[in-house]
Amino acid sequence: MDENRRPDQADIRRVPDAGRTPANDTTQTFGHDSDLSFVPFGLELGPAELAAIEALPSGAALLLVRSGPTAGARYLLDTDVSTVGRHPEADIFFDDVTVSRRHAEITREGTRFEIVDQRSLNGTYVNGERVDRAVLVNGAEVRVGKFRLNFFVSPADLARAQGA
Repeated sequence: MDENRRPDQADIRRVPDAGRTPANDTTQTFGHDSDLSFVPFGLELGPAELAAIEALPSGAALLLVRSGPTAGARYLLDTDVSTVGRHPEADIFFDDVTVSRRHAEITREGTRFEIVDQRSLNGTYVNGERVDRAVLVNGAEVRVGKFRLNFFVSPADLARAQGA
């Protein structure tokens, strides 16, 4: 094509619909992965957060929202499966367009917790890495949409794991 000529309809090629977001999905994407640089939060916690973590029974864990529209919120993980998403019936409900309706699940097996992405549009990140599935360790940072959270296990389970 002559570089001085403007493109016309014949020059424009359409990409097939494969990979497009369905019309009824209103999840907004972040943009490029480079926009999601990972700078970990310090684990400085206030007295209320420390007390909540200290009170966790064996087999339970806590997610603390560190940034995002609901910063400061706490979510107790004490079931075998906890759903995370924008769907109103999600166990951990994030009402934001950067979160898919069924974004992720957190599963528990004994005292071991794992996060499983549910084919979300923006992905699920653990410690800055996009994951399909990852084991959650004490202090791990989880990102779901624009929400950044820290994961904490029961101190009793942590002591048992370190003593083993």
